[in-house]
Amino acid sequence: MDKKKVLEQLDRILEAELSGVVRYLHYSFMIFGPNRIPITKWFRDHADEGMQHAVMIGEKITALGGHPSLKVKPVPETNNHNVMEILKESLEFEHEGLKLYYGLLELVTTDVALEEMTRGLIEDETNHIEEVEKMTRNSK
Repeated sequence: MDKKKVLEQLDRILEAELSGVVRYLHYSFMIFGPNRIPITKWFRDHADEGMQHAVMIGEKITALGGHPSLKVKPVPETNNHNVMEILKESLEFEHEGLKLYYGLLELVTTDVALEEMTRGLIEDETNHIEEVEKMTRNSK
C-alpha cells in the first residue's frame, strides 16, 4: 500500500465530507413550504453524518501519520432553491463522493481495517444515492 497516495485520497475525502456538512446545512436553511420540517431534518441528518464521516477519516489520517487537510471543497451556490433542484445537486455531490471512496478502495490493498472502513462508507454513500434517486422519482 502506498501510504502517501492513501493519505492524499483520505484528504480529498475529508475535504469533500466537510463540504457536505456545509452544503447540507445550507440546503436545510433554504427549504420553505409545507414540507419544510421533514426535509430540513433530512438535510441536517445528512450534515451530521458527513461530520461523523469527516471525524472517522480525520482520525484515520492521523493514525497513518498524516496531517488532516484544513480545506473544504468549495460548495457552488446555484441560487436555485427548489427542493427538486437541491435534491439533484445533492445526487451529483453524492456520486462524486462515491467515486472518491472507490478511489480509496483501489489503494488500500494491504490494510484490511481501512478496506472494511472504506467499504462501509461506500455502502453509506450508495444508500444516500438510492434515497435521493427515490426522492426525485415521480410515483406512478
